[in-house]
Amino acid sequence: MIENTFGINIVPENEAHRLDALKRYRITDTPSEESFDGIARLAAQIFNTPVSLLSLVDAESVFFKANIGMGKATRTNRGKSLCALAVMDEKLTVFEDALKEPCLIANPNVTGDFGLRFYAGAPLITHDGFSIGTLCIIDQKSRIFSDADRLILEGLAKTAMDHIELRRSSLDTIDEVRQVNIQLNATRKNLEDAVHELAEFNMEMEATNDELNKVNNELSKSYDLTVSLNASLKNSEQRLKSFISHAPVAFGILTGRELMIEVANDMILKIWGKTGSIIGMPLVNALPELEGQPYLNILDNVFTTGSSYVCDTTHVRLDSEGVINDCYFDFIYEPLKNELGESVAIIVIGNEVTDRINKRKKLEELNQHLKIALHAGRLGSYNLNLKTGIMSCSEICKANYGFANEDPFNFDDLMNSILPEYREYVKKEIDNSIKNALPYHAEYMIKWPDGSLHWMSASGLPGYDHEGNPAHMNGVTIDITKRKNYEAQKDDFLGIASHELKTPITSLKATIQLLTRLKGNLGHEMVPRLIDQASGSMKKLNALVDDLLNMHRISEGQLELKKEVFNVSRMLDNCCNDIRFIGKYNLIIEGDREASVFADESRIEQVVVNLVNNAIKYAPDSRDIYLSTETLDNGQIRISVKDNGDGIDPAVQPFIFDRYYRANHQGKKYSGLGLGLYISSEIIRRHEGDIGVESSLGKGSRFWFTLPAKEKV
Repeated sequence: MIENTFGINIVPENEAHRLDALKRYRITDTPSEESFDGIARLAAQIFNTPVSLLSLVDAESVFFKANIGMGKATRTNRGKSLCALAVMDEKLTVFEDALKEPCLIANPNVTGDFGLRFYAGAPLITHDGFSIGTLCIIDQKSRIFSDADRLILEGLAKTAMDHIELRRSSLDTIDEVRQVNIQLNATRKNLEDAVHELAEFNMEMEATNDELNKVNNELSKSYDLTVSLNASLKNSEQRLKSFISHAPVAFGILTGRELMIEVANDMILKIWGKTGSIIGMPLVNALPELEGQPYLNILDNVFTTGSSYVCDTTHVRLDSEGVINDCYFDFIYEPLKNELGESVAIIVIGNEVTDRINKRKKLEELNQHLKIALHAGRLGSYNLNLKTGIMSCSEICKANYGFANEDPFNFDDLMNSILPEYREYVKKEIDNSIKNALPYHAEYMIKWPDGSLHWMSASGLPGYDHEGNPAHMNGVTIDITKRKNYEAQKDDFLGIASHELKTPITSLKATIQLLTRLKGNLGHEMVPRLIDQASGSMKKLNALVDDLLNMHRISEGQLELKKEVFNVSRMLDNCCNDIRFIGKYNLIIEGDREASVFADESRIEQVVVNLVNNAIKYAPDSRDIYLSTETLDNGQIRISVKDNGDGIDPAVQPFIFDRYYRANHQGKKYSGLGLGLYISSEIIRRHEGDIGVESSLGKGSRFWFTLPAKEKV
């Protein structure tokens, strides 16, 4: 009784006729035969599978005429064998991953200890169109089965069916000969009786002669049939040779210990870069580039030991039109033995995988580039299982949320780190991405385990299983705290810039209005004072506009430098004359008076003036301001501006050269845009120098920068 495990019909509509066709071949429940075992073994070797079967599907069971890899099993229940499905279709039946096939979820071969994952079966179709069995290959791991693979398996199945037809014809011939022998024996007895009774049975002798004539006719027919069978065998041999010659895998036969090339199909000649002229030559003479490579020794060992050699993805250097190329192959060396078990030849079967290896190397290179790009951009990557909430995160991704690499970090941990006011927004963006299969992006604030607050930008793309259900989300994260702080500073700067520009403009407007009223009385005592006020407002306005223009030039990369050699002390003597003219502050120049630099003198003077003005603005009680020059051990010139003011808080010193940064001066208010130090730092960096500050609260400040030196003559 059939125990159907597939949940679908496995009995063809023509089952009765199909079984009659199977019976006429008289092949079920017969011993194994080398011709069929050889075909199954060749299929297993070509496709590198552990199991290959030549199966015949009977009414309730499946008989294994050839069994490679399934032990001593000769029969199995039809309702459990995948061959029962294969005979339902005239085309090749392939299950590349049995776990994904609904009809196989209850099959014990798939779910049981055997663990079948891959099956490919080509039907054995009789000359009158009945599918009586299959030639199949089986593996315990899933695999891709290409169109070329399908053609090979179908060709082997056709060869197997030719052998079955030939076997049936041979059996029929044997039966006919046996019947003739029976008739001959009967005739012989009749002849013996006729000899003894020759005189009495002349009439019977004539009848016997007639019978002999009939037997002779039958023998003549048997002879003709034998000639026809021999022709059929020759055709099958020619077909097999043609199949091997044009097979999409490399195939060759090397004879004797000298490894004479007896057979080499088109594919192996193409791989070797040779023509058919090498057939009959020793392998070492046909492919001299193999000298120094291990393959000649391996072949000699296979011939000596009689053991097969299988290798996956091996490297071979081959000569093609005078060029030695690096190639990669999967191949097998299988010894052919005589009746004494001695090796007489070696079958070589190979498949070139150079393109696959090159693509894999390219993919590994791309993955390495991606990894470098992610690391350089501080991008953390993650994979979120949407069903379990478990996340696989890179070290940078965890670091973005304040976690160490060894700490567990899953979706619940991520949501808990997000500030409450952003959680619903993030959840809504994720749900919208999953529902509509759209990229996910969100920016939100998080709290690290140490309590510090950070801004995070997260992106991702959802993935779905074969049933269309959300399965996972891959994406990246990046800490954007600096960008958010920069944006906030920029907004503050715009407000400050508007205010700072408005103040001198308002003052200038009021002054002009007063001058307009006094234009008929230019001798009025207020006119000179109003002109001075207007000049001061214009000076402030011009300074603010210069700062904005310089910042724009720096941002656009348009800050031009006109470098020349000049003496630093001479430049310091000539700068800041307006401050010296007032007489309130002493500019004390000290250090190396001979030091010269190669730089843009006007831009360096701009930096010094800015540092001196800052010293006056933020340290108004420091009457002495020191301008120093020194030559460092590395050959650079260091210029510094020192005051004796209140000093700068160490906590803000790392940021004072940033664009838009304005320090909090404990309630004191100062005019200006806060761009001077940023512009100064960019000018120095364009000169390939460094800039910095040394300061302690209550001990004054020293701002310094370095420039490339001009060697002393």
